Amino acid sequence: MAESLKFVVVGSGRIGRRHASMVKLHPGAELVAMVDIDTYLKDELETEFDCPFFGSMEDYLNSDIKADIVNVCTPNYLHASQSIAAVKSGHHVVVEKPMALSKADAEEVIHSALQHNRQVFCVMQNRYSPPARWLKEVVSSGVLGEIYMVNVNCFWNRDDDYYKGGDPSYWKGKKDKDGGTLFTQFSHFVDTMFWLMGDIKNIKASFYDFNHQKTTEFEDSGLVHFDFVKGGSGSFNYSTAVYGQNMESSISIIGEKGAVKVGGQYMNDIEYCHIENYEMPELEDTLPPNDYGKYKGSAANHQFVIQNVVNTLNQKEIVSTNSLEGLKVVEIIENIYRQKDID
Repeated sequence: MAESLKFVVVGSGRIGRRHASMVKLHPGAELVAMVDIDTYLKDELETEFDCPFFGSMEDYLNSDIKADIVNVCTPNYLHASQSIAAVKSGHHVVVEKPMALSKADAEEVIHSALQHNRQVFCVMQNRYSPPARWLKEVVSSGVLGEIYMVNVNCFWNRDDDYYKGGDPSYWKGKKDKDGGTLFTQFSHFVDTMFWLMGDIKNIKASFYDFNHQKTTEFEDSGLVHFDFVKGGSGSFNYSTAVYGQNMESSISIIGEKGAVKVGGQYMNDIEYCHIENYEMPELEDTLPPNDYGKYKGSAANHQFVIQNVVNTLNQKEIVSTNSLEGLKVVEIIENIYRQKDID
């Protein structure tokens, strides 16, 4: 039996703890350390996860504890630099979305990984949901014929509490640390669109800040239109200004021989399927969304991410979301936001 792969989780917020929990549950993985700048968490995390705690990534790297993989679960602006530090110290990397806040930084991560012969796994767990896997099969098989139009709608709620009421020391809502709504809230859905349809061109966008003027340094809503490089046109409409709770995350695809729509709050329900000479298969149940207390996010599929890391490093499968795909999502978002400068 192969020796368990050793993981270190950097960042111990809700998403970091989820990574740690999934590592602990996997028979081929071992959690050897937790890292967070909040040293008040030391006793709690060491008790909960039965492993040493470090107050910084540097402290871990200077310790005598060795690991195979570093999971980067810190605020967005730290993802690239911490991924590079982990790679240069001989670790493979699992990096939460977004991979970086610029294409240039994502390229630096990839360059470092190639220089040090390390793998970089980008977390895009929505790819594992049954409706997403079904959509991938429908598009890839060609049963829809020529694709005419694709529409993505992401309408969520994020209120003042989410941004700590505009606390100047908090990272969310800060342009240089958060990146913007597409990076933090909706990069999973940009990834889903890219995974299904490929890159985009001829981008035109309008941006609005309806009710976050006091809490963020960027837009809360946008209307984006574009063409796909491979053919067909598309739109991506998003907002975090919805009252009270998340409303919907959906994708509609209209093709020559049929149309489909996956909707619900988190792209978790197949709402429409009408395709020539096609019978809808029975799908597995979709897992519930990540629950962050007052807020909910994308599907809770991180166990599949850890499974893919273990299987890939044991040469049983390939990376489900590789670093080039992570870079492309960053590039697409960057290209969309570049329309602000054009306007």
